[in-house]
Amino acid sequence: TPSRPLRPAGGSMSVVEHVREMAAAGLHSNVRLLSGLLLTMSGNNPELFSPSQKYQLLVYHADSLFHDKEYRNAVSKYTMALQQKKALSKTSKVRPSTGNAASTPQSQCLPSEIEVKYKMAECYTMLKQDKDAIAILDGIPSRQRTPKINMMLANLYKKAGQERSSVTSYKEVLRQCPLALDAILGLLSLSVKGAEVASMTINIIQSIPNLDWLSVWIKAYAFVHTGDNTRAINTICSLEKKSLLRDNVDLLGSLADLYFRAGDNKNSILKFEQAQMLDPYLIKGMDVYGYLLAREGRLEDVENLGCRLFNISDQHAEPWVVSGCHSFYSKRYSRALYLGAKAIQLNSNSVQALLLKGAALRNMGRVQEAIIHFREAIRLAPCRLDCYEGLIECYLASNSIREAMVMANNVYKTLGANAQTLTLLATVCLEDPVTQEKAKTLLDKALTQRPDYIKAVVKKAELLSREQKYEDGIALLRNALANQSDCVLHRILGDFLVAVNEYQEAMDQYSIALSLDPNDQKSLEGLQKMEKEESPTDATQEEDVDDMEGSGEEGDLEGSDSEAAQWADQEQWFGMQ
Repeated sequence: TPSRPLRPAGGSMSVVEHVREMAAAGLHSNVRLLSGLLLTMSGNNPELFSPSQKYQLLVYHADSLFHDKEYRNAVSKYTMALQQKKALSKTSKVRPSTGNAASTPQSQCLPSEIEVKYKMAECYTMLKQDKDAIAILDGIPSRQRTPKINMMLANLYKKAGQERSSVTSYKEVLRQCPLALDAILGLLSLSVKGAEVASMTINIIQSIPNLDWLSVWIKAYAFVHTGDNTRAINTICSLEKKSLLRDNVDLLGSLADLYFRAGDNKNSILKFEQAQMLDPYLIKGMDVYGYLLAREGRLEDVENLGCRLFNISDQHAEPWVVSGCHSFYSKRYSRALYLGAKAIQLNSNSVQALLLKGAALRNMGRVQEAIIHFREAIRLAPCRLDCYEGLIECYLASNSIREAMVMANNVYKTLGANAQTLTLLATVCLEDPVTQEKAKTLLDKALTQRPDYIKAVVKKAELLSREQKYEDGIALLRNALANQSDCVLHRILGDFLVAVNEYQEAMDQYSIALSLDPNDQKSLEGLQKMEKEESPTDATQEEDVDDMEGSGEEGDLEGSDSEAAQWADQEQWFGMQ
Protein backbone atom coordinates (compact mmCIF):
# COMPACT_ATOMS: atom_id res chain seq x y z
CA THR A 1 0.00 0.00 0.00
CA PRO A 2 1.19 3.59 -0.59
CA SER A 3 1.09 4.36 3.13
CA ARG A 4 3.70 1.77 4.09
CA PRO A 5 6.94 3.62 3.21
CA LEU A 6 6.14 6.45 5.70
CA ARG A 7 5.64 4.12 8.66
CA PRO A 8 9.09 3.18 9.95
CA ALA A 9 10.15 -0.41 10.39
CA GLY A 10 11.75 -1.35 13.69
CA GLY A 11 13.26 1.53 15.64
CA SER A 12 14.01 3.97 12.77
CA MET A 13 12.61 7.54 12.79
CA SER A 14 9.41 8.48 10.96
CA VAL A 15 9.48 11.32 8.42
CA VAL A 16 7.45 13.50 10.85
CA GLU A 17 10.14 13.00 13.49
CA HIS A 18 12.72 14.13 10.95
CA VAL A 19 10.65 17.29 10.42
CA ARG A 20 10.46 17.81 14.20
CA GLU A 21 14.25 17.40 14.55
CA MET A 22 14.90 19.92 11.79
CA ALA A 23 12.46 22.38 13.42
CA ALA A 24 14.25 21.93 16.77
CA ALA A 25 17.58 22.51 14.99
CA GLY A 26 16.27 25.81 13.56
CA LEU A 27 16.33 24.66 9.91
CA HIS A 28 13.17 26.64 9.11
CA SER A 29 13.52 26.88 5.32
CA ASN A 30 14.09 23.10 5.13
CA VAL A 31 11.09 22.43 7.38
CA ARG A 32 8.94 24.67 5.19
CA LEU A 33 9.80 22.79 1.99
CA LEU A 34 9.51 19.28 3.38
CA SER A 35 6.36 19.85 5.47
CA GLY A 36 4.71 21.54 2.48
CA LEU A 37 5.35 18.48 0.31
CA LEU A 38 4.21 16.06 3.03
CA LEU A 39 0.97 18.02 3.62
CA THR A 40 0.19 17.79 -0.11
CA MET A 41 0.77 14.01 0.04
CA SER A 42 -1.53 13.81 3.06
CA GLY A 43 -4.20 15.77 1.18
CA ASN A 44 -4.01 13.35 -1.72
CA ASN A 45 -4.07 10.29 0.55
CA PRO A 46 -5.74 10.96 3.95
CA GLU A 47 -4.63 7.51 5.22
CA LEU A 48 -0.96 8.36 4.83
CA PHE A 49 -0.52 10.07 8.23
CA SER A 50 -2.23 9.65 11.58
CA PRO A 51 -4.24 12.65 12.94
CA SER A 52 -1.44 13.44 15.43
CA GLN A 53 1.16 13.42 12.62
CA LYS A 54 -1.00 15.80 10.53
CA TYR A 55 -1.30 18.11 13.56
CA GLN A 56 2.47 18.13 13.97
CA LEU A 57 3.13 18.80 10.28
CA LEU A 58 0.67 21.73 10.26
CA VAL A 59 2.29 23.28 13.36
CA TYR A 60 5.85 22.90 12.06
CA HIS A 61 4.81 24.29 8.67
CA ALA A 62 3.07 27.26 10.36
CA ASP A 63 6.16 27.86 12.54
CA SER A 64 8.34 28.09 9.43
CA LEU A 65 5.89 30.58 7.86
CA PHE A 66 5.97 32.62 11.09
CA HIS A 67 9.76 32.64 10.86
CA ASP A 68 9.47 34.02 7.30
CA LYS A 69 7.16 36.80 8.61
CA GLU A 70 4.21 35.46 6.55
CA TYR A 71 1.86 36.00 9.48
CA ARG A 72 -1.50 35.73 7.71
CA ASN A 73 -0.54 32.45 6.09
CA ALA A 74 0.86 31.18 9.42
CA VAL A 75 -2.46 31.99 11.19
CA SER A 76 -4.42 29.97 8.64
CA LYS A 77 -2.12 26.93 9.13
CA TYR A 78 -2.21 27.26 12.95
CA THR A 79 -6.04 27.37 12.74
CA MET A 80 -6.03 24.17 10.67
CA ALA A 81 -3.66 22.59 13.20
CA LEU A 82 -6.02 23.43 16.09
CA GLN A 83 -8.96 21.94 14.17
CA GLN A 84 -6.89 18.79 13.61
CA LYS A 85 -6.05 18.71 17.34
CA LYS A 86 -9.74 18.94 18.20
CA ALA A 87 -10.49 15.96 15.95
CA LEU A 88 -7.54 14.13 17.52
CA SER A 89 -8.87 14.72 21.06
CA LYS A 90 -12.30 13.36 20.04
CA THR A 91 -10.91 10.17 18.46
CA SER A 92 -8.56 9.49 21.39
CA LYS A 93 -11.51 9.78 23.82
CA VAL A 94 -13.69 7.42 21.75
CA ARG A 95 -11.03 4.85 20.88
CA PRO A 96 -8.52 3.93 23.61
CA SER A 97 -4.96 3.31 22.54
CA THR A 98 -4.38 -0.13 21.09
CA GLY A 99 -1.21 -0.42 23.09
CA ASN A 100 0.85 0.42 20.03
CA ALA A 101 4.28 1.32 21.42
CA ALA A 102 4.90 3.92 18.69
CA SER A 103 1.87 6.00 19.66
CA THR A 104 2.99 6.63 23.24
CA PRO A 105 6.20 8.62 22.65
CA GLN A 106 4.47 10.46 19.81
CA SER A 107 1.67 11.77 22.00
CA GLN A 108 4.23 12.91 24.56
CA CYS A 109 6.08 15.16 22.12
CA LEU A 110 3.12 16.77 20.37
CA PRO A 111 3.50 20.54 20.05
CA SER A 112 1.66 22.31 22.86
CA GLU A 113 -1.78 23.62 21.91
CA ILE A 114 -1.23 26.60 24.24
CA GLU A 115 2.04 27.43 22.45
CA VAL A 116 0.16 27.32 19.11
CA LYS A 117 -2.40 29.80 20.45
CA TYR A 118 0.40 32.09 21.70
CA LYS A 119 2.02 32.01 18.24
CA MET A 120 -1.36 32.86 16.66
CA ALA A 121 -1.69 35.83 19.02
CA GLU A 122 1.82 36.97 18.01
CA CYS A 123 0.74 36.79 14.35
CA TYR A 124 -2.37 38.84 15.09
CA THR A 125 -0.36 41.55 16.89
CA MET A 126 2.03 41.70 13.93
CA LEU A 127 -1.02 42.13 11.68
CA LYS A 128 -2.32 44.84 14.06
CA GLN A 129 -5.41 42.72 14.85
CA ASP A 130 -5.24 43.19 18.61
CA LYS A 131 -8.87 42.16 19.20
CA ASP A 132 -8.22 38.76 17.60
CA ALA A 133 -5.04 38.36 19.65
CA ILE A 134 -6.94 39.09 22.89
CA ALA A 135 -9.74 36.69 21.86
CA ILE A 136 -7.39 33.76 21.24
CA LEU A 137 -5.45 34.26 24.50
CA ASP A 138 -8.64 34.90 26.48
CA GLY A 139 -9.80 31.47 25.40
CA ILE A 140 -6.95 29.82 27.33
CA PRO A 141 -8.14 28.88 30.87
CA SER A 142 -6.32 31.13 33.39
CA ARG A 143 -4.68 28.15 35.13
CA GLN A 144 -3.03 27.09 31.90
CA ARG A 145 -1.65 30.55 31.07
CA THR A 146 2.14 30.72 31.09
CA PRO A 147 3.96 33.94 32.19
CA LYS A 148 4.54 35.02 28.57
CA ILE A 149 0.82 34.59 27.79
CA ASN A 150 -0.11 36.72 30.82
CA MET A 151 2.49 39.34 29.83
CA MET A 152 1.18 39.56 26.27
CA LEU A 153 -2.41 39.73 27.51
CA ALA A 154 -1.51 42.46 30.02
CA ASN A 155 0.10 44.57 27.28
CA LEU A 156 -2.83 44.03 24.90
CA TYR A 157 -5.42 44.85 27.58
CA LYS A 158 -3.49 48.01 28.48
CA LYS A 159 -3.37 49.11 24.84
CA ALA A 160 -7.12 48.44 24.50
CA GLY A 161 -7.83 50.54 27.63
CA GLN A 162 -9.01 47.53 29.70
CA GLU A 163 -7.02 48.61 32.74
CA ARG A 164 -8.48 46.25 35.37
CA SER A 165 -7.83 43.13 33.25
CA SER A 166 -4.35 44.44 32.47
CA VAL A 167 -3.51 44.87 36.17
CA THR A 168 -4.73 41.33 36.93
CA SER A 169 -2.54 39.87 34.17
CA TYR A 170 0.57 41.83 35.20
CA LYS A 171 0.08 40.68 38.81
CA GLU A 172 -0.17 37.10 37.58
CA VAL A 173 3.18 37.50 35.76
CA LEU A 174 4.76 38.80 38.98
CA ARG A 175 3.27 35.94 41.00
CA GLN A 176 4.96 33.49 38.64
CA CYS A 177 8.15 35.54 38.05
CA PRO A 178 8.71 38.10 40.86
CA LEU A 179 11.66 39.72 39.02
CA ALA A 180 9.69 40.57 35.87
CA LEU A 181 10.67 44.27 35.88
CA ASP A 182 8.68 45.23 32.79
CA ALA A 183 5.54 43.84 34.44
CA ILE A 184 6.39 46.03 37.46
CA LEU A 185 6.61 49.09 35.15
CA GLY A 186 3.29 48.04 33.59
CA LEU A 187 1.59 48.03 36.99
CA LEU A 188 3.10 51.39 37.97
CA SER A 189 1.95 52.90 34.64
CA LEU A 190 -1.60 51.76 35.50
CA SER A 191 -1.53 53.75 38.78
CA VAL A 192 -0.95 50.75 41.08
CA LYS A 193 0.76 52.14 44.20
CA GLY A 194 4.53 51.63 44.47
CA ALA A 195 4.17 50.12 47.95
CA GLU A 196 1.75 47.46 46.67
CA VAL A 197 4.07 46.52 43.82
CA ALA A 198 7.09 46.42 46.15
CA SER A 199 5.23 44.07 48.51
CA MET A 200 4.96 41.55 45.65
CA THR A 201 8.76 41.37 45.34
CA ILE A 202 9.79 41.72 49.00
CA ASN A 203 10.43 37.99 49.57
CA ILE A 204 12.76 37.67 46.60
CA ILE A 205 14.66 40.86 47.57
CA GLN A 206 15.30 39.48 51.04
CA SER A 207 16.33 36.02 49.85
CA ILE A 208 18.86 37.00 47.14
CA PRO A 209 22.07 38.97 47.86
CA ASN A 210 22.82 42.27 46.04
CA LEU A 211 19.16 42.94 45.18
CA ASP A 212 18.60 45.61 47.84
CA TRP A 213 18.51 48.28 45.08
CA LEU A 214 15.27 46.86 43.65
CA SER A 215 12.95 48.49 46.19
CA VAL A 216 14.59 51.87 45.43
CA TRP A 217 14.22 51.16 41.68
CA ILE A 218 10.48 50.49 42.14
CA LYS A 219 10.17 53.69 44.19
CA ALA A 220 11.94 55.69 41.44
CA TYR A 221 9.61 54.48 38.69
CA ALA A 222 6.57 54.97 40.92
CA PHE A 223 7.59 58.67 41.03
CA VAL A 224 8.09 58.62 37.23
CA HIS A 225 4.55 57.37 36.64
CA THR A 226 2.92 59.81 39.06
CA GLY A 227 4.68 62.68 37.25
CA ASP A 228 6.83 63.64 40.26
CA ASN A 229 9.89 64.41 38.13
CA THR A 230 12.03 65.99 40.85
CA ARG A 231 11.77 63.05 43.24
CA ALA A 232 12.15 60.58 40.39
CA ILE A 233 15.39 62.32 39.31
CA ASN A 234 16.74 62.35 42.87
CA THR A 235 15.89 58.67 43.42
CA ILE A 236 17.45 57.51 40.13
CA CYS A 237 20.53 59.64 40.81
CA SER A 238 20.91 57.90 44.19
CA LEU A 239 20.74 54.51 42.38
CA GLU A 240 23.14 55.69 39.70
CA LYS A 241 25.69 56.75 42.31
CA LYS A 242 25.75 53.23 43.79
CA SER A 243 28.95 51.72 42.44
CA LEU A 244 27.20 48.50 41.32
CA LEU A 245 24.68 50.36 39.13
CA ARG A 246 26.93 53.14 37.87
CA ASP A 247 26.87 53.66 34.09
CA ASN A 248 23.68 51.68 33.54
CA VAL A 249 22.32 52.72 30.13
CA ASP A 250 18.65 52.22 31.09
CA LEU A 251 18.97 54.39 34.19
CA LEU A 252 20.81 57.10 32.24
CA GLY A 253 18.11 57.00 29.54
CA SER A 254 15.41 57.37 32.20
CA LEU A 255 17.30 60.30 33.75
CA ALA A 256 17.64 62.00 30.37
CA ASP A 257 13.91 61.56 29.76
CA LEU A 258 13.05 62.93 33.22
CA TYR A 259 15.25 66.01 32.77
CA PHE A 260 13.50 66.55 29.44
CA ARG A 261 10.06 66.27 31.08
CA ALA A 262 11.17 68.71 33.78
CA GLY A 263 12.15 71.22 31.07
CA ASP A 264 15.91 70.89 31.81
CA ASN A 265 17.04 70.33 28.22
CA LYS A 266 20.71 70.94 28.94
CA ASN A 267 20.99 68.09 31.46
CA SER A 268 18.77 65.89 29.30
CA ILE A 269 21.14 66.21 26.32
CA LEU A 270 24.13 65.51 28.61
CA LYS A 271 22.59 62.28 29.92
CA PHE A 272 21.57 61.13 26.42
CA GLU A 273 25.15 61.72 25.23
CA GLN A 274 26.50 59.75 28.21
CA ALA A 275 24.16 56.83 27.49
CA GLN A 276 25.06 56.90 23.81
CA MET A 277 28.78 56.77 24.54
CA LEU A 278 28.24 53.70 26.75
CA ASP A 279 26.06 51.96 24.16
CA PRO A 280 26.62 53.11 20.55
CA TYR A 281 23.68 50.91 19.41
CA LEU A 282 21.18 52.59 21.73
CA ILE A 283 17.82 53.32 20.07
CA LYS A 284 15.43 53.91 22.99
CA GLY A 285 15.00 57.62 23.78
CA MET A 286 17.00 58.74 20.74
CA ASP A 287 13.82 60.28 19.25
CA VAL A 288 13.64 62.69 22.21
CA TYR A 289 17.39 63.36 21.91
CA GLY A 290 17.00 64.16 18.19
CA TYR A 291 14.08 66.47 18.94
CA LEU A 292 16.13 68.36 21.55
CA LEU A 293 19.06 68.77 19.15
CA ALA A 294 16.68 69.99 16.43
CA ARG A 295 15.13 72.54 18.81
CA GLU A 296 18.60 73.88 19.52
CA GLY A 297 19.17 74.32 15.79
CA ARG A 298 21.84 71.58 15.61
CA LEU A 299 20.41 70.21 12.38
CA GLU A 300 23.67 68.70 11.15
CA ASP A 301 23.92 66.66 14.37
CA VAL A 302 20.27 65.59 13.92
CA GLU A 303 20.98 64.44 10.37
CA ASN A 304 24.02 62.42 11.51
CA LEU A 305 22.02 60.88 14.38
CA GLY A 306 19.24 59.90 11.96
CA CYS A 307 21.70 58.21 9.56
CA ARG A 308 23.35 56.35 12.45
CA LEU A 309 19.99 55.11 13.78
CA PHE A 310 18.86 53.95 10.34
CA ASN A 311 22.05 51.88 10.16
CA ILE A 312 21.16 50.26 13.48
CA SER A 313 17.50 49.52 12.60
CA ASP A 314 14.87 50.93 10.29
CA GLN A 315 12.19 48.78 11.96
CA HIS A 316 11.97 51.09 14.99
CA ALA A 317 10.09 54.40 15.11
CA GLU A 318 13.06 56.40 16.46
CA PRO A 319 15.14 56.87 13.25
CA TRP A 320 12.01 58.00 11.37
CA VAL A 321 11.14 60.50 14.12
CA VAL A 322 14.69 61.91 14.21
CA SER A 323 14.66 62.29 10.44
CA GLY A 324 11.19 63.90 10.74
CA CYS A 325 12.49 66.41 13.30
CA HIS A 326 15.21 67.39 10.83
CA SER A 327 12.54 67.99 8.17
CA PHE A 328 10.23 69.82 10.58
CA TYR A 329 12.89 72.28 11.73
CA SER A 330 13.96 72.75 8.10
CA LYS A 331 10.30 73.82 7.54
CA ARG A 332 9.60 70.84 5.25
CA TYR A 333 6.34 69.99 6.96
CA SER A 334 4.90 67.58 4.36
CA ARG A 335 7.98 65.42 4.59
CA ALA A 336 7.94 65.60 8.41
CA LEU A 337 4.29 64.50 8.26
CA TYR A 338 5.14 61.47 6.12
CA LEU A 339 8.07 60.45 8.35
CA GLY A 340 5.94 60.85 11.50
CA ALA A 341 3.20 58.68 9.96
CA LYS A 342 5.77 56.04 9.00
CA ALA A 343 7.03 56.01 12.61
CA ILE A 344 3.46 55.57 13.92
CA GLN A 345 2.98 52.69 11.50
CA LEU A 346 6.03 50.96 13.05
CA ASN A 347 5.05 51.77 16.63
CA SER A 348 1.58 53.11 17.38
CA ASN A 349 2.71 53.84 20.96
CA SER A 350 5.45 56.27 19.93
CA VAL A 351 4.54 59.51 21.70
CA GLN A 352 7.30 61.44 19.93
CA ALA A 353 6.01 60.30 16.52
CA LEU A 354 2.48 61.46 17.39
CA LEU A 355 3.83 64.85 18.54
CA LEU A 356 5.89 65.23 15.36
CA LYS A 357 2.95 64.38 13.09
CA GLY A 358 0.61 66.58 15.14
CA ALA A 359 2.98 69.55 14.93
CA ALA A 360 3.44 69.07 11.17
CA LEU A 361 -0.34 68.91 10.64
CA ARG A 362 -0.81 72.05 12.76
CA ASN A 363 1.80 73.99 10.81
CA MET A 364 0.14 72.91 7.56
CA GLY A 365 -3.15 74.38 8.80
CA ARG A 366 -4.79 70.97 9.39
CA VAL A 367 -5.55 71.79 13.03
CA GLN A 368 -8.44 69.36 13.62
CA GLU A 369 -6.33 66.39 12.48
CA ALA A 370 -3.45 67.64 14.64
CA ILE A 371 -5.76 67.72 17.69
CA ILE A 372 -6.53 63.98 17.25
CA HIS A 373 -2.79 63.19 17.37
CA PHE A 374 -2.08 65.31 20.45
CA ARG A 375 -5.04 63.72 22.28
CA GLU A 376 -3.69 60.25 21.52
CA ALA A 377 -0.24 61.35 22.80
CA ILE A 378 -1.88 62.55 26.04
CA ARG A 379 -3.67 59.20 26.42
CA LEU A 380 -0.32 57.38 26.10
CA ALA A 381 1.70 59.79 28.26
CA PRO A 382 -0.60 61.61 30.70
CA CYS A 383 2.38 62.95 32.69
CA ARG A 384 4.18 64.58 29.75
CA LEU A 385 3.60 68.30 29.59
CA ASP A 386 4.69 68.66 25.95
CA CYS A 387 1.65 66.61 24.83
CA TYR A 388 -0.67 69.13 26.50
CA GLU A 389 1.36 72.05 25.11
CA GLY A 390 0.82 70.74 21.57
CA LEU A 391 -2.92 70.42 22.08
CA ILE A 392 -3.22 73.87 23.69
CA GLU A 393 -1.29 75.42 20.77
CA CYS A 394 -3.87 73.84 18.42
CA TYR A 395 -6.72 75.34 20.43
CA LEU A 396 -5.06 78.76 20.37
CA ALA A 397 -4.36 78.44 16.62
CA SER A 398 -8.08 77.87 16.03
CA ASN A 399 -9.07 80.66 18.49
CA SER A 400 -10.65 78.17 20.92
CA ILE A 401 -9.35 80.09 23.94
CA ARG A 402 -12.01 78.62 26.22
CA GLU A 403 -10.97 75.01 25.46
CA ALA A 404 -7.31 76.00 25.87
CA MET A 405 -8.09 77.55 29.28
CA VAL A 406 -9.99 74.47 30.48
CA MET A 407 -7.14 72.19 29.37
CA ALA A 408 -4.42 74.39 30.93
CA ASN A 409 -6.34 74.52 34.24
CA ASN A 410 -6.73 70.73 34.21
CA VAL A 411 -3.00 70.24 33.64
CA TYR A 412 -2.27 72.72 36.43
CA LYS A 413 -4.49 70.72 38.82
CA THR A 414 -3.35 67.26 37.68
CA LEU A 415 0.41 67.78 37.42
CA GLY A 416 0.66 70.31 40.26
CA ALA A 417 1.84 73.91 40.45
CA ASN A 418 5.37 73.87 39.08
CA ALA A 419 7.22 76.33 36.83
CA GLN A 420 6.10 74.46 33.69
CA THR A 421 2.37 74.21 34.47
CA LEU A 422 2.30 77.82 35.73
CA THR A 423 3.91 78.99 32.46
CA LEU A 424 1.52 76.92 30.34
CA LEU A 425 -1.48 78.45 32.11
CA ALA A 426 0.06 81.93 31.76
CA THR A 427 0.54 81.33 28.00
CA VAL A 428 -3.22 80.86 27.62
CA CYS A 429 -4.01 83.82 29.92
CA LEU A 430 -1.85 86.06 27.70
CA GLU A 431 -4.21 85.37 24.78
CA ASP A 432 -7.17 86.97 26.57
CA PRO A 433 -7.06 90.71 27.39
CA VAL A 434 -9.13 90.06 30.55
CA THR A 435 -6.55 87.72 32.10
CA GLN A 436 -3.33 89.72 31.48
CA GLU A 437 -2.83 90.42 35.21
CA LYS A 438 -3.36 86.76 36.07
CA ALA A 439 -0.71 85.85 33.47
CA LYS A 440 1.72 88.24 35.11
CA THR A 441 1.14 86.72 38.59
CA LEU A 442 1.55 83.17 37.26
CA LEU A 443 4.79 84.00 35.43
CA ASP A 444 6.23 85.70 38.51
CA LYS A 445 5.43 82.57 40.54
CA ALA A 446 7.06 80.36 37.89
CA LEU A 447 10.20 82.53 37.82
CA THR A 448 10.41 82.54 41.62
CA GLN A 449 10.47 78.73 41.51
CA ARG A 450 12.87 78.53 38.55
CA PRO A 451 14.50 81.81 37.50
CA ASP A 452 16.27 80.07 34.59
CA TYR A 453 13.15 78.42 33.04
CA ILE A 454 13.40 79.65 29.45
CA LYS A 455 9.71 79.39 28.48
CA ALA A 456 8.70 81.48 31.51
CA VAL A 457 11.40 84.10 30.73
CA VAL A 458 10.23 84.30 27.11
CA LYS A 459 6.57 84.77 28.09
CA LYS A 460 7.41 87.38 30.74
CA ALA A 461 9.48 89.23 28.13
CA GLU A 462 6.49 89.13 25.78
CA LEU A 463 4.32 90.68 28.49
CA LEU A 464 6.90 93.42 29.22
CA SER A 465 7.18 94.11 25.48
CA ARG A 466 3.42 94.71 25.29
CA GLU A 467 3.67 97.10 28.23
CA GLN A 468 6.71 98.72 26.57
CA LYS A 469 8.76 98.15 29.76
CA TYR A 470 11.92 97.53 27.77
CA GLU A 471 14.42 98.29 30.56
CA ASP A 472 12.71 95.70 32.82
CA GLY A 473 12.78 93.23 29.94
CA ILE A 474 16.49 93.80 29.34
CA ALA A 475 17.24 93.23 33.05
CA LEU A 476 15.14 90.02 33.04
CA LEU A 477 16.87 88.66 29.95
CA ARG A 478 20.39 89.55 31.10
CA ASN A 479 19.69 87.79 34.38
CA ALA A 480 18.39 84.67 32.58
CA LEU A 481 21.42 84.65 30.25
CA ALA A 482 23.91 84.89 33.12
CA ASN A 483 24.07 81.09 33.53
CA GLN A 484 22.93 79.79 30.14
CA SER A 485 22.99 80.62 26.46
CA ASP A 486 19.83 80.33 24.38
CA CYS A 487 19.10 81.52 20.84
CA VAL A 488 15.56 82.82 21.55
CA LEU A 489 16.64 84.76 24.67
CA HIS A 490 19.52 86.43 22.79
CA ARG A 491 17.17 87.31 19.94
CA ILE A 492 14.52 88.85 22.21
CA LEU A 493 17.23 90.79 24.06
CA GLY A 494 18.30 92.10 20.64
CA ASP A 495 14.72 93.25 19.96
CA PHE A 496 14.53 95.03 23.34
CA LEU A 497 17.90 96.74 22.81
CA VAL A 498 16.70 98.06 19.43
CA ALA A 499 13.65 99.51 21.22
CA VAL A 500 15.94 101.52 23.55
CA ASN A 501 18.26 102.52 20.65
CA GLU A 502 21.21 100.34 21.75
CA TYR A 503 21.89 99.34 18.13
CA GLN A 504 25.45 98.06 18.42
CA GLU A 505 24.69 95.70 21.28
CA ALA A 506 21.47 94.60 19.59
CA MET A 507 23.53 93.54 16.55
CA ASP A 508 25.83 91.57 18.87
CA GLN A 509 22.86 89.77 20.42
CA TYR A 510 21.40 88.86 17.01
CA SER A 511 24.82 87.55 15.94
CA ILE A 512 25.10 85.38 19.09
CA ALA A 513 21.57 84.06 18.45
CA LEU A 514 22.53 83.13 14.87
CA SER A 515 25.75 81.48 16.01
CA LEU A 516 23.60 79.24 18.27
CA ASP A 517 20.98 78.55 15.59
CA PRO A 518 21.95 79.60 12.04
CA ASN A 519 18.38 78.83 10.88
CA ASP A 520 16.69 81.30 13.22
CA GLN A 521 14.77 83.42 10.75
CA LYS A 522 13.76 86.18 13.17
CA SER A 523 17.34 86.87 14.32
CA LEU A 524 18.37 87.04 10.67
CA GLU A 525 15.55 89.50 9.95
CA GLY A 526 16.54 91.58 12.99
CA LEU A 527 20.15 91.71 11.85
CA GLN A 528 19.21 92.59 8.26
CA LYS A 529 16.96 95.40 9.48
CA MET A 530 19.82 96.77 11.58
CA GLU A 531 22.17 96.61 8.64
CA LYS A 532 19.66 98.48 6.48
CA GLU A 533 19.43 101.00 9.36
CA GLU A 534 15.66 101.05 9.31
CA SER A 535 13.77 103.05 11.90
CA PRO A 536 13.97 101.42 15.35
CA THR A 537 10.19 101.17 15.76
CA ASP A 538 9.97 98.87 12.72
CA ALA A 539 12.60 96.60 14.18
CA THR A 540 10.61 95.89 17.31
CA GLN A 541 8.39 92.99 16.55
CA GLU A 542 5.85 91.00 18.44
CA GLU A 543 7.33 87.74 19.64
CA ASP A 544 6.17 84.37 18.43
CA VAL A 545 7.78 82.44 21.17
CA ASP A 546 7.05 78.84 20.47
CA ASP A 547 9.89 77.04 18.78
CA MET A 548 7.54 74.52 17.18
CA GLU A 549 5.68 77.22 15.23
CA GLY A 550 7.04 77.63 11.74
CA SER A 551 7.60 81.19 10.59
CA GLY A 552 6.86 80.15 6.99
CA GLU A 553 3.32 81.07 6.05
CA GLU A 554 0.86 78.49 4.75
CA GLY A 555 1.17 79.99 1.28
CA ASP A 556 4.90 79.41 0.82
CA LEU A 557 4.78 75.87 2.20
CA GLU A 558 4.60 74.24 -1.21
CA GLY A 559 7.47 76.35 -2.46
CA SER A 560 9.65 75.50 0.52
CA ASP A 561 9.09 71.79 0.01
CA SER A 562 9.38 70.62 -3.58
CA GLU A 563 8.35 67.11 -2.53
CA ALA A 564 5.16 68.32 -0.86
CA ALA A 565 2.77 66.81 -3.37
CA GLN A 566 4.60 63.49 -3.40
CA TRP A 567 4.64 63.26 0.41
CA ALA A 568 1.01 64.31 0.63
CA ASP A 569 0.11 61.41 -1.69
CA GLN A 570 2.16 59.03 0.42
CA GLU A 571 0.62 60.30 3.62
CA GLN A 572 -2.79 58.76 3.04
CA TRP A 573 -1.14 55.33 2.98
CA PHE A 574 0.39 55.85 6.37
CA GLY A 575 -2.39 57.75 8.11
CA MET A 576 -3.71 56.98 11.56
CA GLN A 577 -6.47 54.38 11.55
